[in-house]
Amino acid sequence: MFELLKQEGRARRGILHTVHGDIQTPVFMNVGTCAAIKGGVSTEELTKIGCQVELSNTYHLHLRPGDGVIRDMGGIRKFMNWKGPVLTDSGGFQVFSLAGLRKIKEEGVYFASHIDGRRIFMGPEESMQIQSNLASTIAMAFDECVENPSPYDYVRQSCERTARWLVRCKAEMDRLNSLPDTINRKQMLFGINQGGTYEDLRIANMQQIAELNLDGYAIGGLAVGEETEEMYRIIDAVEPYMPKDRPRYLMGVGTPQNILECVHLGVDFFDRVMPSRNARHGNLFTWEGKINIQNEKYLKDPNPISQSCNCPTCKKYSRSYIRHLIKAKESLGMRLAVTHNLYFYNSLTAKIREALDEGSFESFYRKYRNVLGERNPD
Repeated sequence: MFELLKQEGRARRGILHTVHGDIQTPVFMNVGTCAAIKGGVSTEELTKIGCQVELSNTYHLHLRPGDGVIRDMGGIRKFMNWKGPVLTDSGGFQVFSLAGLRKIKEEGVYFASHIDGRRIFMGPEESMQIQSNLASTIAMAFDECVENPSPYDYVRQSCERTARWLVRCKAEMDRLNSLPDTINRKQMLFGINQGGTYEDLRIANMQQIAELNLDGYAIGGLAVGEETEEMYRIIDAVEPYMPKDRPRYLMGVGTPQNILECVHLGVDFFDRVMPSRNARHGNLFTWEGKINIQNEKYLKDPNPISQSCNCPTCKKYSRSYIRHLIKAKESLGMRLAVTHNLYFYNSLTAKIREALDEGSFESFYRKYRNVLGERNPD
């Protein structure tokens, strides 16, 4: 299902063929945790700004409106009126982010709902059942994401349990995909590599889960406390052990600079709430570097966010106006800013694909690797 078209160094250009359409890689997945992008961007607008894949969260949709509701509505794609592929996270990240509200056992995780405190249980089988009800294109395996750094023995035990959970996820997904009333009987399953910042645990775990012949493989448990260089070190160590004929997904990463660096290291899929979250606070990305639109110097600036950007926001609105809207906490300001940032992220991966197609990725990488992390001097 994954077609590797070409490679430049470690950087890969490919296509993942899915039941809901082809995904051109490298790709950034736009994060709509609760089946919507925070900032008021519609699915129609997502299509116009180059989004290929929408990402939603199993845990949050299970709580509300309920995965049974979404199943009865025909699955998440019909529910949110999205024509393309959808990836659903498994709820495993909430094992990390809701550490004060959960208890981990071999059978799964017991949560206290962050909404109303009611008790919830989610294990590998339950996560697969919820994701099957959501009928996403790609389901993620249920795992534990540990904080970095964590003690070696705890990370080792967590890795071993996550690997056992993955076997259960695969068995349950195979069962669900065989049922006649399953909405998406071609739902894919991606396994998740864990191991904290310990290279030996990461490599051993990757070798173990690669034997399961899954549809794709993710690197999880990074960008959760460690330094950026530590993250790159782990990706560099794990990548040689990832199957070459399957897509590689780096979960929850990252900045534009992170994406460029990690494509250089051999990663295909990315996601992060950063572009929409930063935009809502006026922090915007451009090809000339980052800007904070709330700065005083933009008070009477008639220029677009970026002269080199073709997004709907930059075509029509000035920095001065967007600054005013963000300062006044007008929802239009958030929507315009989010649209710009998501367009930038989708354009970034499109330009990376173009550079790979042309055999010029290395020069593209050298040109932008530092600029994207700097402040726009304009």
